[in-house]
Order: sequence, then structure tokens, then C-alpha cells
Amino acid sequence: MRRTLAAWMAIVAVVAAACSSTSDQAPPDDARLRFGQAVADHPAARLQPDVVVVGGGGDAIRSVTADGLTWRIDADARHARDLAPGKVMFVTDRAVGRVLDLAEEGGDLLVTVGPVDLTEVIRDGTFEQDGITLGDPLVYLAGQPLWAQDTGRPPGRAGKSVPLRRQDDRPAQPAPVRGGTATTQALGYTVYTSCCTDGVGAHFTYDDGGVRLAGTVTLTFRKPDANFHLAIGAGKVTRAELQVSGGFGIKVAFEGGIQDGHNHRKQFPIDADLSFPIGQIAGIPLSFTVSQTLTVETAFGAKLGTVKGSGEFALAGSIGFGYRDGSFGPKVTDQFQRKSSLLNSLSGVPVGVMGLVIRHGVRFTVGISALVFKAGVYAELTTSYGTTLGSALGAAYAQCRGVAIGVQAAFGIGYSILEPVVKVINKFLSLLTPITRKPIPPIKADSGLRWPHTVYTNEEVIPDVQVCGHPPK
Repeated sequence: MRRTLAAWMAIVAVVAAACSSTSDQAPPDDARLRFGQAVADHPAARLQPDVVVVGGGGDAIRSVTADGLTWRIDADARHARDLAPGKVMFVTDRAVGRVLDLAEEGGDLLVTVGPVDLTEVIRDGTFEQDGITLGDPLVYLAGQPLWAQDTGRPPGRAGKSVPLRRQDDRPAQPAPVRGGTATTQALGYTVYTSCCTDGVGAHFTYDDGGVRLAGTVTLTFRKPDANFHLAIGAGKVTRAELQVSGGFGIKVAFEGGIQDGHNHRKQFPIDADLSFPIGQIAGIPLSFTVSQTLTVETAFGAKLGTVKGSGEFALAGSIGFGYRDGSFGPKVTDQFQRKSSLLNSLSGVPVGVMGLVIRHGVRFTVGISALVFKAGVYAELTTSYGTTLGSALGAAYAQCRGVAIGVQAAFGIGYSILEPVVKVINKFLSLLTPITRKPIPPIKADSGLRWPHTVYTNEEVIPDVQVCGHPPK
């Protein structure tokens, strides 16, 4: 048991001056709610020369596929005919990306896009705003995107690998809703999201007949607000600042069991963007977006057993960073404090060692684009909870319990996408090659500037005896 517990604890040891702004205050219509805010001409901002601004904003968009890859736009919209592979399409703050493929169908253009860095869109401009209130978000759901499906290939008609953009019955993104709650599904997990009364979080369930899991992970806060500043000159970021305040904490509760099942590790974005539109700043439509990722990894050492636990911790008063001319500095007011012990709460009836890792990521982004293709200034907190509960068969001597908790921050300017999502999207794009008659370059997992910062990490094992991995006394 000591070797098993020590090995598992090693695995789960945690990773873990501004131009004046013109804010668009017009009441949003259906098209603007669904597809985002339009771009406007403004002397204070210059776009890159290969950016094509398609006129009409949301009114020029017919639909978008659930994964956010393919946009159906009016072919007669202003400058729509200027689009071509390699150009950057910019219709709204959500309909923006590097054109990977273009096709015409029924008077519309089907435009498949990939991610772009903010500096690939904006050449010059200064953007800032203080006191962004994170209250009642618009929730954009991804429906059932490619990366959320537990299949070996992208969906197509029976017996064919047909790219989504060629299907008449292609799935579309549902309309956004208000209220901060949504239910999504991915890789066998059902996830219910919540925001923003007491924090942002997710409740998840999983049941494949052999393994059952349920849990809730939350980044807690109270009345959060944000400030940001971004200056771009000649296509390079010269200054960037982002500060999110609200008194942050972390909270987790979970239970799991196995009965003749198999362990797994699944990592995916939670397909519900929580968006707070900012409006146009120097003509550029920007939004403050909160997005989440979830990773669950089981390491159950027997075919039968259960484990349960919960804990809550204060974390930081605010998070953020500053960047100027190549120099970076985090701004995190650390105040870690245990409110309820995850270690002491561990319980269950394990026949073998029961190990579980839950990793919850929350990203705050000010910028453009939707779903996984968000680009801008961002701050991200990823909390990892690693727990082990020793076999009850050895409880007469000592039942070992271990917890590893770590909070990693990442600050950046640009974008980054989960590797599993990148692989699925690139596989989908490869299916377009027979149609386009030339390979489409694969998208990259990240672009821009990114800095990691450790907020907190700790590991505990009880009881303090040699069989649980402690040195002999």
C-alpha cells in the first residue's frame, strides 16, 4: 500500500494612455445577441491589411455550426466577396477568425475559420475600461461540438466522413440565454454550469455502468469586477493589464465508486461561454468572457469501492497581471486559508486504493471570438484536487488518506486551446483536403505571450505512520 499510495501521490501532486472609447449602448436585437457586436470604423484603431470586415454585423450571419468552426453568411453582404483562404474574417466580436476554407451554397458563403491572435486582427490601437461588472451574463452554448463527442471521427452521414459544413442538416449553435446556468454534455459527462451570484462553477455527473462519479467545483467570489488596458502598436502588444477583483476562493465536493469498471482520464472545455458584452472601444467590439475547463482522472485500485470528500478554501483577494515592453509581473493578492478540510472529509469503503484527480480551470478573457477560439488579454486559474483513500482491508492498522491541492495561474495575451480539442479540430480540417484539393494548415494550440504563476500548492498524508509513506521515526 505504501508504494501504491506514494506513487499515486506523486502523480496527483499538483500541476498543476488611452484613446477615448465610444461605447455602443444601443439595445441589442436578436441578431446581435446571437452572433455578437458589429465592427465600426474609428480613427483610433487600425486593422491588419489582410482583415476583411464584412458589413452588416449579426444581420449578415445566417447560422454557425455548434463547434463555432463554420459560419454561414450572406454572400451579398458588404465585402463578403473579398473573403479568401488565408484572410481574416471579421464580422462581429464572435464571428472572427482566419479563413481556412470557403464555399458557396444557395446564395450564402460557408466560411470555415481557425483561431487568430489579437495582433493578427488589430495593428494599432489602445483599449481600456474600468469597473466591468460581472453580474448577469449571456450564456452561449456550443450544442454538441466535435470535441464533445466520444467517437473516433467527426460525424457525417452514414458510412461517410462528411465535413460538417457540407451537411444540410448540420447542427447549429442554440441562441444565447440569460441567467448564468446551462447544461452541457461531453465525453459521457453531463455538466451543469452556474454563474455569478457566489462564483463560477460546474456540477458534473458520469455513469457508464462500471464507474459512477458526481461532483461540484467552484471558483467562489463576491461581486467581482474587472479593469483592463491594452495597447497595440505596429502589430505588437506594448502594454497590457488585467485585474479581476472579488475575493476568490475554491470549493469542491465529490463522490465516486467503481464496480467492475475501468479507469479513465477525460479533459474537455465546458461548452458554455459566459459573456459580458463591453461594447465598441475605438470601433472594436469587445466582450468579457468567462470560460471553464474540466479534467477528471480516476485511479481506482480495485474493481469495487467508493470514495467521498469535500473542502473549501479562501484563495486570493484579486488576480491579474501587468505587461509593458517585454516585462511581465503577476498581481495576485494571496490569502490562502482553509475553511473546511478536504483531507479530514475523505471517506468511503475502498477495497483497494481509490485515487481521483479533479482539475477545474476558469479563464477570464477580454477580447474577441467565441468558444475555444477566444483571443485577447486573459487571466486563468486552474485548481487541481488530488485525493487518495487507502484500502479498507488495511484499516485495522492504518487507513491512509492523502490530498494534494494546487492552484496554478496563467496570464497571457493571445489564445491557447486544450490539446485534445486541437487534435479533434485538426482531424476535422484534414477531411476538407479532398474538397479544397490542397492541405489546410493545422491550427496551433497556442499563440501570443503566456506566463505561468503558482498561487498555492500543498500535499498532506495522514496518519503520520511509515505505511502511509512517512519516513520512519
